[in-house]
Amino acid sequence: MADEIVTSTGIARHGATRLPSVEVDSFNVELKDDEGFLGDRASKGAFRKILDDLRKPLKKNGDDPLGKKSSGEIAKSELDAALAGNDVGAAALVHGAIEEFAQELAYVTGRFLKTKAWADTECIVVGGGFRQSRVGELAIARTDIILKAEDFDVDLVPIRFHPDNAGLIGTLHLAPSWIFEGHDSILAVDIGGTNIRCGVVETRWKKAPDLSKAEVWTSELWRHADDEPTREGAVKRLVKMLKDLIASAETEGLKLAPFIGIACPGVINEDGSIEKGAQNLPGNWESTKFNLPASLVEAIPQIGDHDTAVLMHNDGVVQGLSEVPFMQDVEHWGVLTIGTGLGNARFTNRRKDSGKDEKKAKKGKD
Repeated sequence: MADEIVTSTGIARHGATRLPSVEVDSFNVELKDDEGFLGDRASKGAFRKILDDLRKPLKKNGDDPLGKKSSGEIAKSELDAALAGNDVGAAALVHGAIEEFAQELAYVTGRFLKTKAWADTECIVVGGGFRQSRVGELAIARTDIILKAEDFDVDLVPIRFHPDNAGLIGTLHLAPSWIFEGHDSILAVDIGGTNIRCGVVETRWKKAPDLSKAEVWTSELWRHADDEPTREGAVKRLVKMLKDLIASAETEGLKLAPFIGIACPGVINEDGSIEKGAQNLPGNWESTKFNLPASLVEAIPQIGDHDTAVLMHNDGVVQGLSEVPFMQDVEHWGVLTIGTGLGNARFTNRRKDSGKDEKKAKKGKD
C-alpha cells in the first residue's frame, strides 16, 4: 500500500541527488579517526565539553566566573552576554572555548575538504542552532581564518536565514518550479531529534523566481522529546499540525500548493524509507514497514483540489538548499550544520543556461 501511494502521487524521488537547482554530491558523510566519528568533535556538545574542561581548574579554586551552572545548562544568550560583559575573566573563558572549538571545527572541515566528494569546494555555509549566537558567529569566523592560514581556498560563512527557518525554506528547492505556478506557498516540515517544526512558506516567486525572498509565514513547534511519543503518536501529531496550518492558510487566503516538503535526519531512500541515521527520532523510523511520506499522503490525500505530493530529503541537505539563491557565483559549495551532531552536504550548481551557452559557442565557431 505504501509503495502504491508513493508511486502514484510522487513528482520526484525522495533523497534525490539531482535536484532542480543543484546536484547533491554527498550528504551525511560519517568520517572517522581513532577516537570515533569526526563530527562529534565539532558538535554543539563538543563546545560545551570544551567549556567545561576549561572551567574545571577554576571551580577547584572557587574562581569560576560563569558561576555554579553546568556548562550544559548555560544558555547561548548567557554566553553571549559574558562575551560583551564587564567581567573580563568570563569573557576570556568563553573566548578560550571559542578558540579551541574553532581549531576542532577547522580540523574536521579540512578533513571533509580533502575527500574526493568535497574537492574544489569554494564556499561552506554553517547552519544549525549553534550558529544562532554571537559565540557561534565568532567560532565560524575564527575557523574561516584558520582554514585560510592552512592554505584552504574556501570561505566559511554563517547561513543567512535563521536556522529554524532555513530548514523550512530549503524544502522549496526540492520541488520543480511548475509547482509554484498558480500557488504562493507550500507546507514544510523540519524533523529533528528534539523538535518537529512545521510551517507555511511563502514563495514570493513572482518577486524573485530564484526564491531568494521566500519567507516563513507562520510555523508551529512541538518538542516531541518532552512527550516521548510512540512513532505512530508522532505522525498523528504531525498530521494535526499540518491540517491546522492548511486551515490557517485557507482562512488567510493563501494559495497553498499541493506539496509538502520534509527535512528529516538520516539517509533517505528514494522510496521515502530511512536507511539509517534516525536513531534520535521517536520510535523506529528505520523500519521497512514505515514510510513517512506515504503516511502523510494517506492522512492528507488532497490539498485544495489537487492530490498531495510529498518529497523528503536529509535535514542537512534541506537546510543547505535555503542558500541556493546566494551561491550562484560559485560552482561547488557545501553546508555544515552544528547541532547534536555535524550535518553535512556538498553541492554542485546546475547551470540552467549551459545549453544556451553551448549553442552560442557553436554558432561563433561556425
